[in-house]
Amino acid sequence: MKLVVQVKLLPTPEQASALEATLRACNAAATYASQIAFAKDVKDRNGLQKEVYTDLKATFGLSAQPVVRAVKKVVDAYAALKAGLQAGRLGPPASKRYRKAVGSPVEFRPEAAQPFDDRCLSWQYDARTVSIWTVAGRMKGIRFACSPDRLKTLATHRKGESDLVRRGGKWFLIATCDIPDPQVYEPVDWIGVDRGIVNLATTSDGANYQGRGLSRYRGWQARKRAELQQKQTRSATRRLVRRARKEKRHATHVNHRISKEIVSVAQRTGRGIAVEELGGIRERVRLRRDQRGTLSSWPFHQLGQHLAYKARKAGVPFLEVDARHTSQRCPRCGHTERANRPGRDHFRCRRCGLAGPADVVAGVNVRDRARSAWVFVTAPAPSP
Repeated sequence: MKLVVQVKLLPTPEQASALEATLRACNAAATYASQIAFAKDVKDRNGLQKEVYTDLKATFGLSAQPVVRAVKKVVDAYAALKAGLQAGRLGPPASKRYRKAVGSPVEFRPEAAQPFDDRCLSWQYDARTVSIWTVAGRMKGIRFACSPDRLKTLATHRKGESDLVRRGGKWFLIATCDIPDPQVYEPVDWIGVDRGIVNLATTSDGANYQGRGLSRYRGWQARKRAELQQKQTRSATRRLVRRARKEKRHATHVNHRISKEIVSVAQRTGRGIAVEELGGIRERVRLRRDQRGTLSSWPFHQLGQHLAYKARKAGVPFLEVDARHTSQRCPRCGHTERANRPGRDHFRCRRCGLAGPADVVAGVNVRDRARSAWVFVTAPAPSP
């Protein structure tokens, strides 16, 4: 499996100036190459490199390998744009975004991330420094900071390119690590996880991770955003961007903590993890206006992603099961009816009288469906 490891660079003022000049030169070169690719309709790597290689070296002061990286970034950008258009992610042809994407070349921000391969960037793990090519020459001894676990992962499993990123005035290197998948064990049972808005996650064991604190935090952030938006100043715009990033980091931290605890329990008890398959939920439900913001900021998809990759990393079996009627079905007698759930928090079967917290009942139904689904997952393929 592939993991992304981010480390923080600690450059001196001279090193930071060189890194900033390098980012700007590489992105200016990529924008120029993108204009040539758009004008001449050359979107393959070899063809575009023949068209712009000499100009990029002479005009922007790049050496051979950064030129190659800039060309590859342009080709990848057009490939991603084409895939997005084919998948319909950029909207119908009549939309303004669609016309802009189709009718003009791709442009790169002056401080957009720039990839570096091992010819342009080398790591010194023991000294916690990197050596990187810049337009001012090779910069050696740029210190970086990370945790011991991340350092061990980098030293053991790092492969491929690393991206140089400037975010909020700080410098980062983002490296890709290829970690071998551990052997997935045969589960003795399953932990069903029901995801929601009021309760972010509720397991079939009865563990409840409430979203009340996160909802209050997001409501407070929304009120602060409204105040800043009314000012309509440059300073307010910058503060809005910082506040949005802080809110996103907070929600991500909450999801990391919840998923880590659930995977730890599953690994310790030898069980697997099952969640509801919630793809396309925004298209399946109709919401009141006051509910739209809550659902749009609901981090259930990210929580599912964290559970999936942490389970895979730990060798814990992971399944997604059908989400239909998990909160309306009685796990004891199987009776399914909307009236079984008279309120958001309560479940009471109209046939057998089973009662309990609605989210826990949904988690039990998810667990029961995982038991049945695992039989088909592990069944041998029929011989022809």
